[in-house]
Amino acid sequence: MADQTAIFCTLLAESLAQKSFVKLVLGKYRGPEAGLQRLFVRRLVIRDQESLSFVYRYQTRDITKNLPVPAALATISELVATAFANAHLQTASEDIQLTVNKKGRYRLQRGKVPARSAAQPEHDQPKKRFVDLDAPFLVALGVTNARHQLVPAMARKWKQINKFIEVLDHALASSNLPKKERLQVVDFGSGKGYLTFAMEEHLRRRLGRKAQVTGVELREDLVLLCAKAAQKLGLPGLSFQRGDIRSYTPQDIDIMIALHACDVATDYAIHLGIRAGAAIIMCAPCCHKEIRPQMQSPPVLRPLLKHGIHLGQEAEMVTDSLRALLLEASGYTTRIFEFVALEHTSKNKMILAVKGTGPIHTQELLSQIAALKDFYGIREQCLESLLQADGLGMKDPGRAE
Repeated sequence: MADQTAIFCTLLAESLAQKSFVKLVLGKYRGPEAGLQRLFVRRLVIRDQESLSFVYRYQTRDITKNLPVPAALATISELVATAFANAHLQTASEDIQLTVNKKGRYRLQRGKVPARSAAQPEHDQPKKRFVDLDAPFLVALGVTNARHQLVPAMARKWKQINKFIEVLDHALASSNLPKKERLQVVDFGSGKGYLTFAMEEHLRRRLGRKAQVTGVELREDLVLLCAKAAQKLGLPGLSFQRGDIRSYTPQDIDIMIALHACDVATDYAIHLGIRAGAAIIMCAPCCHKEIRPQMQSPPVLRPLLKHGIHLGQEAEMVTDSLRALLLEASGYTTRIFEFVALEHTSKNKMILAVKGTGPIHTQELLSQIAALKDFYGIREQCLESLLQADGLGMKDPGRAE
């Protein structure tokens, strides 16, 4: 019996040494700790040291511990022998399962993982999810039921959450943040907290990062709702407070999120992110009201822009293009793209800015901004005015001192 556990632990150590380890799940807990259900083990690198991340899944919370590989292997060996009746090791080529019955008899099963055919259609491959359906916060927020099954009415929200975390994950990889010990994240207009909880979950559980994630929301009832859920789930790295983008005191912010901030609230959010030196700024703007009444249709575009819907779409495009140019002039690599399909939400545009390290062609960018404003007869744009007031080098080259 003991030989079976020793063989299992040897196979685990070999998979780590050969870089074929995928994941380990320990289930059917039989120890004395109340509420503990399962243990998930994944690989990660902390300060250039190969480690394993242990996520202890309780009924209402998760606890994460990261250990260097030698200490992790010793811990797993003890847990397999004494605390869990089921251990499932997945490697690149094998599924290995160790089980123990009620009489204490161990059974080791090994099965080959079939190689994926190169001809297998892409749409048949399983989709990569950045948030697991068994995450406790999804139950607390009503996205899944108590059995971790997706609530049908929340299917669109579930897709939005995963797409958002996918964008964030890629932005993190291209930023200067991977080596920072502790991240400060602020989510303005956090609402019911779907994305705020998802960010905390991804940073802590998937990436093994230390982070303080703060949701800022005007509506007191939603602040209390989310704070209560975070407390119940035992998430000390997640907090919620009542506040407004315009009055929020700038602090050390690494990642600034503002989704669906109405009209110039998006400009105030971007401005705050720039002032705070955020490495990543993510905005999904809406309600573009400031530019539209200022716009004068150039003669060649008047037949096109005489239709209100076209004028509104043009105003949105001009507004967000000016924001992107101002971000680039402030040292950010900036992209504007479709966040999620229109079938899921009409507010589907994302402005993603990642602080760069290369040269900034400020004067060229400011000249482009001035030319756009002159072309449409725009007198003022909120973000530009805020940056100019701060003296952050946003002088308009097209205007006299």
